[in-house]
Amino acid sequence: MKKLKFKKIDAFASGNSSGNPAAVVYLNRLDELSEEEKLRIAKELKGFVSEVGYAAPGTETDYELCYFSSEREVAFCGHATIAILNDLVANNKALHSKRTLSIATRTARLQVENRYRDEKSVYISAPPPGFSTKEVGTAEIAAALNSRLADLDESRPVQIINAGLETLIVSMAGLGSILKVTPELEVLKEFCLQIGADIVLLYSSEVASQGSRYRTRVFAPTFGYLEDPATGSGNSAFGYYLLAQGMWQGEQIKLEQNGFRHAPNFVQLFAQRTDTDEVRVWFGGGAVVKIEGQYNLE
Repeated sequence: MKKLKFKKIDAFASGNSSGNPAAVVYLNRLDELSEEEKLRIAKELKGFVSEVGYAAPGTETDYELCYFSSEREVAFCGHATIAILNDLVANNKALHSKRTLSIATRTARLQVENRYRDEKSVYISAPPPGFSTKEVGTAEIAAALNSRLADLDESRPVQIINAGLETLIVSMAGLGSILKVTPELEVLKEFCLQIGADIVLLYSSEVASQGSRYRTRVFAPTFGYLEDPATGSGNSAFGYYLLAQGMWQGEQIKLEQNGFRHAPNFVQLFAQRTDTDEVRVWFGGGAVVKIEGQYNLE
């Protein structure tokens, strides 16, 4: 039996919302477990968390991470990264004053801005964006979402952008329109597979909370569950979308996310250059440890 250090950590949790739970398994090396064992743990935790993040000390970076859902490996999982890095910094006094860290994921080497001392939070540089030229019709999107075409804002472009995951970005007509979306998992999954999208992000400029810039909702049926209540990768793709459309200049903004009008989760975004002189979207927030113990893998 393998005995593994295990935590359940809620990323992006706030005073009136529970954030997005991630399971975290700490390893000495990422290859300490096989891919089959990592997937098996994620399958065993289905319904408890949406993804499991695995973390180990890095060779060329401070840490190395990978992620699995109950269905398959996830190329990049923003909320699990937030959970892991918050926990690592909080429990290592030597890291409290270290302003930046580096992590390696399957998709890219990323930077971490450590604001633990001031905010009890960390910010992650998203992977560089990939912009798809694939066109997706609003009528088929509305059908896949189980929504009326009038609930979509056709004045804004639909686009697929990859900031770790292939993200279909769709503008909605208003807060009421985005909150009443109720897709069926299998229908939306089939639609995503047909167009080559991992997740679907809906957004509205009408918000419920003072100080928020946009409301977003993210659906992830290809990973075995319907809605992601707070996400880093999807909102990072949305950040690149906003920059490309001239709808944002890169200053720090707050996004509210999920389907609950008055109890959203909050994700912070800003854009700045990395040490390689690339403009990247950064996403950030805090995290709360809910369960800590040992995972026994037979």
